[in-house]
Amino acid sequence: MAEPGRRGTTTAPKARADVARRVAGSAAAGCALAGAVAVTVAVVAGPGPGLTGYVSEAGIAGSGHAATYRIGVLALAGALLLVGAALPPGVWAAPALLATGAVFTAVSGAVTCSAGCPLPPFERATAADLVHGGASIAATAAVVFAMITLTVSGPAGPAVRWLARVAAAVALPLCATVGLAMLVVGRGTVVGVLERLILALAVVWGITTATTLALDRWPPAKIRLEDL
Repeated sequence: MAEPGRRGTTTAPKARADVARRVAGSAAAGCALAGAVAVTVAVVAGPGPGLTGYVSEAGIAGSGHAATYRIGVLALAGALLLVGAALPPGVWAAPALLATGAVFTAVSGAVTCSAGCPLPPFERATAADLVHGGASIAATAAVVFAMITLTVSGPAGPAVRWLARVAAAVALPLCATVGLAMLVVGRGTVVGVLERLILALAVVWGITTATTLALDRWPPAKIRLEDL
């Protein structure tokens, strides 16, 4: 047994924490992939208007694929939480932002919009439409801000910082463009395509970041018997 105050007293807890973070990363990648597949199936197989409509239209009440859509959205929310849990100690703000994004993503999946998911200023929206749309926008913003904070977070590691840098560089102009398009032209192919690109980027970033965190220095250092 290691003596109190010796190095061995901290080696085992640290190793277990490292393993837990890598397990969280693996689970995050799995949840993100499963969620993306479920949402894609619901959107493609559903009766929605294709690229001219919103992704959320696959989850409206009465849709034959609403349950699949909601399960997929909740899986994506879980993936965000798990990515935050997989980040190493010392990473500032990003875990909280990812947790916030997860909460708003779950709200977006739980509160369904009405047919067509109308949003102002060109369409009359219900209270549920506003809650759903606001939660979706807040979730996207939280994830993008998490990307930005990770670009300058040293403890995250060079690979995670690089992935965040690339994703943020692509996401920021896309988000600005879709926001402007919604205000200027409203629903249409431009907004539909841009929305799908942003969501696809977030999913790809989540999967690659989670996988990087899961594989980082894997397998972990062996825990010696005398360290326990």
